[in-house]
Amino acid sequence: MGDVLINSLLSIFEFQTLLFMILGVVLGFIFGSLPGLTATMGVALMLPVTYGLEPTTAMLFLLGIYCAGTYGGSASAILINTPGTPASAATVIDGYALAEKGKAADALRMALLASVVGGLFSALALLLIAPQLSKFALNFGPPEFFALAFFGLTMIISVSGDNLRKGIIMGLLGMLIATVGLDPISGLPRFSFGDSYMMGGINLIPALIGLFAISEIVKKAQTAHIHKDEKISNIDKVVMSYRTMIKKFKKTMLKSSFIGTIIGAIPGTGPAIASFLSYNEARRASKNKEEFGKGSLDGIAAAESGNNGVTGATLIPLLTLGIPGDTVTAVMLGALMMQGLAPGPQLFVNYADMMYTIMLGLLLVNIFMFIQGSFTTKVFAKIKLVPTNLLMPMLLILCFIGAFGVNNTMFDVRVMLVFGLIGYFLPKFGFPVTPMLLGIVLGPIAETSFRQALAISDGSYMIFLTKPISLVFIVLAVLSILLPIIKVLISKSHLNKTQKS
Repeated sequence: MGDVLINSLLSIFEFQTLLFMILGVVLGFIFGSLPGLTATMGVALMLPVTYGLEPTTAMLFLLGIYCAGTYGGSASAILINTPGTPASAATVIDGYALAEKGKAADALRMALLASVVGGLFSALALLLIAPQLSKFALNFGPPEFFALAFFGLTMIISVSGDNLRKGIIMGLLGMLIATVGLDPISGLPRFSFGDSYMMGGINLIPALIGLFAISEIVKKAQTAHIHKDEKISNIDKVVMSYRTMIKKFKKTMLKSSFIGTIIGAIPGTGPAIASFLSYNEARRASKNKEEFGKGSLDGIAAAESGNNGVTGATLIPLLTLGIPGDTVTAVMLGALMMQGLAPGPQLFVNYADMMYTIMLGLLLVNIFMFIQGSFTTKVFAKIKLVPTNLLMPMLLILCFIGAFGVNNTMFDVRVMLVFGLIGYFLPKFGFPVTPMLLGIVLGPIAETSFRQALAISDGSYMIFLTKPISLVFIVLAVLSILLPIIKVLISKSHLNKTQKS
């Protein structure tokens, strides 16, 4: 084992490997921070570049894009209220509020630190406990996936703001939109109205761009002609050092990294779910719940640690079982096969040097991400100094390119515009858009898993209660629903007693 580790370390510090890791991180920042260009797209586009590379260099290059792309989405989420990737959707909730208060740089620094902590935690988990976590992930079947998605949907309560009823309506609307397309079990078209494009369903990326980017561009465009001397505080003067952030938010970051790692080890989940689950748990455990949604660094710490905690963990089922953990690792599966490596248990037996090089290299990728991110934070923050009447058209062009680039069809552009109208008008009447996003992301997972579980059990609902993991998530979901109601009833009871006395 000692010789294997020494050989792996020597391979990591070869010039070509280091160069491609650094290049991968730079490209990841670009793909992540531009709305519509995701880490998945970046890895897929760069796949041909890896043809002539050594397997370890190729994988670490792609992992650099993956990790930095997952973090990069937080930049646009914080600065222009648009998650660069679906993984950064939860970061929007507090990130943009902080930017509006003139704390954009602090928010970006917090996102970077939390992303690196989550990435390092996940990489260590990959290195130390890959076999154990992969065995646990094998226990997940349709009942467990449904229970996990159901638990995730209860977060609608916490992101609905003051109007729970309207939040639930938006969540249900999101779930309804997610049913458009072909039925996942029978293959029959639903709500497609005979349109071939509608049969493919509503793609998440155009919906995200519309809900958050187009709606914000329309809002900003109304005052774009008014010249304002924009100043962003805390770019050159650091208000909170990294050491202070670690001391203040270490519990949140470690807990969220753990959640992200567990979620990432479960095939088919992904960073978006991990981000929302981590955010919800941080809000539940916080003593300052009222700050969440209004500009909380704790919220950013949770969301970014959670989504980057997925990055290393998704490799656990890929490398040990040959099962990709999410869409990015599905592309990486192709990269491995292209290099003549068949993922699975034999990979660690026949190519131990390569596997340890990749796992140790992932630690170095996150360190490079921290170093490069520390220098680019100021550049990201200065985006807000660009005059609004110049920035808005540029962002609008990027939105159209991003939406069109998903499937190279104008249908996705029209979807983006429709969701842009939804994101602009409905919040004016008190309907929050984040619950709709949750419904769109988690609805298909819940529906497909629910129907598969019932097919397995011949229609018996007891299958969800007889599986231990499923039961735990259902109990947590019920508690998430009941606790806010109980708190409201208790507060009303205390108020009535006070009024009577």
